[in-house]
Amino acid sequence: MTRPEAKKEAWIITVGNEILIGKIANTNFTWLAKRLTKLGFYVRRGMVVGDYLEEIAWGFKGAISSGPDLIIATGGLGPTFDDKTSEGIAIALGRPWMVDERALAMIEGKYLLGLGLSEHRRKMAKMPEGARPIPNPVGTAPGILVDEAGHLIAALPGVPEEMKAIFDSHLEPLLRAMSSGTTYAETEVRIVGIPESTAAPLLEKTMKLTSGVYIKSHPSGRELDKPVLLIHFQATGESESDARTKLEEAKRQLLELFAQIGADERGAH
Repeated sequence: MTRPEAKKEAWIITVGNEILIGKIANTNFTWLAKRLTKLGFYVRRGMVVGDYLEEIAWGFKGAISSGPDLIIATGGLGPTFDDKTSEGIAIALGRPWMVDERALAMIEGKYLLGLGLSEHRRKMAKMPEGARPIPNPVGTAPGILVDEAGHLIAALPGVPEEMKAIFDSHLEPLLRAMSSGTTYAETEVRIVGIPESTAAPLLEKTMKLTSGVYIKSHPSGRELDKPVLLIHFQATGESESDARTKLEEAKRQLLELFAQIGADERGAH
Protein backbone atom coordinates (compact mmCIF):
# COMPACT_ATOMS: atom_id res chain seq x y z
CA MET A 1 0.00 0.00 0.00
CA THR A 2 1.18 3.52 -0.70
CA ARG A 3 1.99 5.97 2.09
CA PRO A 4 -0.74 8.45 3.04
CA GLU A 5 -0.49 11.86 1.44
CA ALA A 6 0.57 14.74 3.65
CA LYS A 7 2.54 17.89 3.08
CA LYS A 8 4.85 17.61 6.08
CA GLU A 9 6.81 14.66 7.49
CA ALA A 10 7.49 14.02 11.18
CA TRP A 11 9.64 11.73 13.30
CA ILE A 12 9.04 11.01 16.99
CA ILE A 13 11.97 10.06 19.24
CA THR A 14 11.33 8.70 22.73
CA VAL A 15 14.22 8.78 25.20
CA GLY A 16 14.17 6.45 28.19
CA ASN A 17 15.48 3.15 29.49
CA GLU A 18 12.13 2.58 31.17
CA ILE A 19 10.59 2.08 27.72
CA LEU A 20 13.31 -0.28 26.52
CA ILE A 21 13.10 -2.57 29.56
CA GLY A 22 9.32 -2.74 29.34
CA LYS A 23 8.65 -0.99 32.65
CA ILE A 24 6.17 1.46 31.10
CA ALA A 25 4.22 1.67 27.85
CA ASN A 26 5.17 4.36 25.36
CA THR A 27 1.93 6.32 25.67
CA ASN A 28 3.69 9.56 24.73
CA PHE A 29 4.33 8.21 21.24
CA THR A 30 0.71 7.15 20.79
CA TRP A 31 -0.59 10.53 21.93
CA LEU A 32 1.84 12.54 19.78
CA ALA A 33 1.33 10.37 16.70
CA LYS A 34 -2.41 10.86 16.87
CA ARG A 35 -2.15 14.62 17.38
CA LEU A 36 0.38 15.09 14.59
CA THR A 37 -1.67 13.00 12.19
CA LYS A 38 -4.76 15.08 12.91
CA LEU A 39 -2.71 18.21 12.22
CA GLY A 40 -1.94 16.88 8.74
CA PHE A 41 1.58 15.50 9.31
CA TYR A 42 2.77 12.15 8.00
CA VAL A 43 4.44 10.41 10.95
CA ARG A 44 7.10 8.52 9.07
CA ARG A 45 9.02 6.94 11.94
CA GLY A 46 9.09 6.40 15.70
CA MET A 47 12.32 5.61 17.53
CA VAL A 48 13.16 4.69 21.13
CA VAL A 49 16.68 5.26 22.48
CA GLY A 50 18.13 4.72 25.93
CA ASP A 51 19.38 7.29 28.43
CA TYR A 52 22.90 7.28 27.00
CA LEU A 53 24.48 10.31 25.40
CA GLU A 54 25.91 8.43 22.44
CA GLU A 55 22.56 6.73 21.75
CA ILE A 56 20.63 9.99 21.90
CA ALA A 57 23.11 11.79 19.63
CA TRP A 58 23.01 8.83 17.20
CA GLY A 59 19.21 8.92 17.08
CA PHE A 60 19.05 12.63 16.37
CA LYS A 61 21.84 12.51 13.80
CA GLY A 62 19.97 9.81 11.91
CA ALA A 63 16.70 11.70 12.06
CA ILE A 64 18.26 15.01 10.99
CA SER A 65 20.11 13.39 8.07
CA SER A 66 16.83 11.95 6.78
CA GLY A 67 15.44 15.48 6.51
CA PRO A 68 11.96 15.35 8.08
CA ASP A 69 10.18 18.66 8.48
CA LEU A 70 9.64 17.98 12.19
CA ILE A 71 11.41 15.95 14.88
CA ILE A 72 9.68 15.72 18.26
CA ALA A 73 11.39 14.06 21.22
CA THR A 74 10.10 13.26 24.69
CA GLY A 75 12.08 12.46 27.83
CA GLY A 76 15.49 13.23 29.25
CA LEU A 77 15.14 16.93 30.09
CA GLY A 78 15.19 16.69 33.90
CA PRO A 79 17.89 17.34 36.52
CA THR A 80 19.23 13.81 37.05
CA PHE A 81 22.51 12.37 35.77
CA ASP A 82 20.78 10.32 33.08
CA ASP A 83 18.77 13.22 31.60
CA LYS A 84 20.92 13.83 28.52
CA THR A 85 18.55 14.72 25.68
CA SER A 86 19.51 18.40 25.35
CA GLU A 87 23.22 17.56 25.30
CA GLY A 88 22.61 14.80 22.76
CA ILE A 89 20.81 17.23 20.46
CA ALA A 90 23.70 19.69 20.77
CA ILE A 91 26.17 16.98 19.74
CA ALA A 92 23.98 15.89 16.84
CA LEU A 93 23.76 19.49 15.60
CA GLY A 94 27.42 20.26 16.23
CA ARG A 95 26.49 23.20 18.46
CA PRO A 96 27.80 24.19 21.91
CA TRP A 97 25.71 23.04 24.88
CA MET A 98 25.20 26.06 27.08
CA VAL A 99 22.97 27.71 29.67
CA ASP A 100 20.16 29.70 28.08
CA GLU A 101 19.35 32.74 30.23
CA ARG A 102 15.67 32.68 29.29
CA ALA A 103 15.41 29.04 30.34
CA LEU A 104 17.30 29.80 33.53
CA ALA A 105 14.81 32.54 34.41
CA MET A 106 11.93 30.10 33.86
CA ILE A 107 13.54 27.58 36.19
CA GLU A 108 14.38 30.19 38.83
CA GLY A 109 10.72 31.15 38.87
CA LYS A 110 9.83 27.58 39.83
CA TYR A 111 12.11 27.63 42.90
CA LEU A 112 10.91 30.74 44.70
CA LEU A 113 9.76 28.72 47.71
CA GLY A 114 13.18 28.62 49.35
CA LEU A 115 14.83 25.91 47.27
CA GLY A 116 18.23 26.94 45.96
CA LEU A 117 19.18 26.81 42.31
CA SER A 118 21.60 23.88 42.50
CA GLU A 119 23.86 22.79 39.66
CA HIS A 120 21.47 19.95 38.87
CA ARG A 121 18.62 22.45 38.53
CA ARG A 122 20.76 24.79 36.39
CA LYS A 123 21.37 21.81 34.11
CA MET A 124 17.74 22.00 32.98
CA ALA A 125 18.53 25.44 31.47
CA LYS A 126 21.29 24.08 29.22
CA MET A 127 20.45 23.59 25.58
CA PRO A 128 22.03 23.77 22.12
CA GLU A 129 23.25 27.21 21.15
CA GLY A 130 20.54 29.06 19.23
CA ALA A 131 17.69 27.01 20.72
CA ARG A 132 14.60 28.58 22.24
CA PRO A 133 13.16 27.43 25.57
CA ILE A 134 9.46 26.51 25.64
CA PRO A 135 7.66 27.40 28.91
CA ASN A 136 6.43 24.42 30.95
CA PRO A 137 3.01 25.30 32.42
CA VAL A 138 2.84 22.40 34.89
CA GLY A 139 6.45 21.36 35.55
CA THR A 140 9.97 22.71 35.88
CA ALA A 141 12.04 21.67 32.86
CA PRO A 142 11.44 23.89 29.81
CA GLY A 143 10.99 22.33 26.42
CA ILE A 144 13.50 23.02 23.66
CA LEU A 145 12.83 24.35 20.17
CA VAL A 146 15.53 24.40 17.48
CA ASP A 147 15.36 25.47 13.84
CA GLU A 148 17.94 23.54 11.85
CA ALA A 149 18.10 24.68 8.23
CA GLY A 150 14.33 25.00 8.02
CA HIS A 151 13.61 21.78 9.91
CA LEU A 152 12.02 22.06 13.36
CA ILE A 153 13.28 20.05 16.35
CA ALA A 154 11.21 20.08 19.54
CA ALA A 155 12.20 18.32 22.77
CA LEU A 156 9.54 17.90 25.45
CA PRO A 157 9.62 16.42 28.97
CA GLY A 158 8.78 12.75 29.35
CA VAL A 159 6.17 13.25 32.09
CA PRO A 160 2.93 12.92 30.08
CA GLU A 161 1.12 15.79 31.81
CA GLU A 162 4.02 18.16 31.13
CA MET A 163 4.49 16.97 27.57
CA LYS A 164 0.80 17.44 26.75
CA ALA A 165 0.62 20.86 28.42
CA ILE A 166 3.60 22.21 26.46
CA PHE A 167 2.30 20.74 23.21
CA ASP A 168 -1.19 22.17 23.66
CA SER A 169 -0.21 25.63 24.86
CA HIS A 170 2.90 26.38 22.80
CA LEU A 171 3.72 23.80 20.13
CA GLU A 172 0.40 23.06 18.44
CA PRO A 173 -0.14 26.64 17.16
CA LEU A 174 3.29 26.51 15.47
CA LEU A 175 2.61 23.11 13.95
CA ARG A 176 -0.83 24.07 12.72
CA ALA A 177 0.70 26.94 10.77
CA MET A 178 3.56 24.71 9.63
CA SER A 179 1.22 22.08 8.15
CA SER A 180 0.04 24.71 5.63
CA GLY A 181 -3.64 24.12 6.27
CA THR A 182 -3.61 20.40 5.52
CA THR A 183 -6.70 18.86 7.14
CA TYR A 184 -7.11 15.29 8.34
CA ALA A 185 -10.29 13.21 8.56
CA GLU A 186 -10.95 9.59 9.50
CA THR A 187 -13.74 7.07 9.87
CA GLU A 188 -14.20 3.32 10.41
CA VAL A 189 -16.58 0.61 9.26
CA ARG A 190 -17.09 -2.89 10.62
CA ILE A 191 -17.35 -5.65 8.03
CA VAL A 192 -18.55 -9.20 8.68
CA GLY A 193 -18.16 -12.14 6.39
CA ILE A 194 -14.78 -11.96 4.63
CA PRO A 195 -11.21 -12.67 5.76
CA GLU A 196 -8.51 -10.01 5.54
CA SER A 197 -6.83 -11.79 2.62
CA THR A 198 -10.01 -11.38 0.55
CA ALA A 199 -10.42 -7.74 1.53
CA ALA A 200 -6.79 -6.79 0.75
CA PRO A 201 -7.07 -6.38 -3.06
CA LEU A 202 -10.32 -4.43 -2.67
CA LEU A 203 -8.65 -1.96 -0.31
CA GLU A 204 -5.77 -1.54 -2.74
CA LYS A 205 -8.13 -0.98 -5.67
CA THR A 206 -10.09 1.65 -3.73
CA MET A 207 -6.97 3.59 -2.77
CA LYS A 208 -5.84 3.69 -6.38
CA LEU A 209 -9.21 5.15 -7.36
CA THR A 210 -9.25 7.81 -4.61
CA SER A 211 -6.21 10.07 -4.26
CA GLY A 212 -5.23 11.21 -0.77
CA VAL A 213 -6.89 8.31 1.06
CA TYR A 214 -5.24 5.54 3.07
CA ILE A 215 -7.20 2.44 4.11
CA LYS A 216 -6.11 -0.19 6.62
CA SER A 217 -7.82 -3.41 7.72
CA HIS A 218 -7.68 -4.80 11.25
CA PRO A 219 -8.91 -8.35 12.02
CA SER A 220 -11.32 -8.11 14.94
CA GLY A 221 -12.36 -11.64 15.89
CA ARG A 222 -15.42 -13.53 14.70
CA GLU A 223 -19.20 -13.07 14.84
CA LEU A 224 -21.46 -16.11 14.43
CA ASP A 225 -18.37 -17.92 13.17
CA LYS A 226 -17.77 -15.32 10.46
CA PRO A 227 -14.59 -13.19 10.31
CA VAL A 228 -14.90 -9.56 11.40
CA LEU A 229 -12.76 -6.76 9.99
CA LEU A 230 -12.46 -3.18 11.23
CA ILE A 231 -11.68 -0.99 8.21
CA HIS A 232 -10.04 2.34 9.02
CA PHE A 233 -10.10 5.18 6.48
CA GLN A 234 -7.98 8.33 6.69
CA ALA A 235 -7.75 11.21 4.26
CA THR A 236 -5.94 14.53 3.97
CA GLY A 237 -7.14 17.56 2.06
CA GLU A 238 -6.79 21.29 1.60
CA SER A 239 -9.88 21.81 3.77
CA GLU A 240 -12.11 19.78 6.07
CA SER A 241 -14.76 19.45 3.37
CA ASP A 242 -12.13 18.30 0.87
CA ALA A 243 -10.83 15.60 3.24
CA ARG A 244 -14.37 14.49 4.11
CA THR A 245 -15.36 14.29 0.44
CA LYS A 246 -12.39 12.03 -0.30
CA LEU A 247 -13.20 9.93 2.75
CA GLU A 248 -16.86 9.41 1.85
CA GLU A 249 -16.05 8.60 -1.77
CA ALA A 250 -13.51 5.94 -0.77
CA LYS A 251 -15.91 4.49 1.77
CA ARG A 252 -18.72 4.33 -0.80
CA GLN A 253 -16.53 2.61 -3.38
CA LEU A 254 -15.17 0.04 -0.95
CA LEU A 255 -18.58 -0.83 0.50
CA GLU A 256 -19.88 -1.42 -3.03
CA LEU A 257 -17.01 -3.84 -3.65
CA PHE A 258 -17.67 -5.60 -0.36
CA ALA A 259 -21.39 -5.90 -1.15
CA GLN A 260 -20.61 -7.56 -4.46
CA ILE A 261 -18.95 -10.47 -2.64
CA GLY A 262 -21.54 -10.75 0.12
CA ALA A 263 -19.79 -8.95 2.98
CA ASP A 264 -22.06 -7.28 5.52
CA GLU A 265 -21.41 -3.80 6.93
CA ARG A 266 -22.21 -3.65 10.65
CA GLY A 267 -22.15 0.00 11.62
CA ALA A 268 -19.93 2.93 10.70
CA HIS A 269 -18.15 4.97 13.35
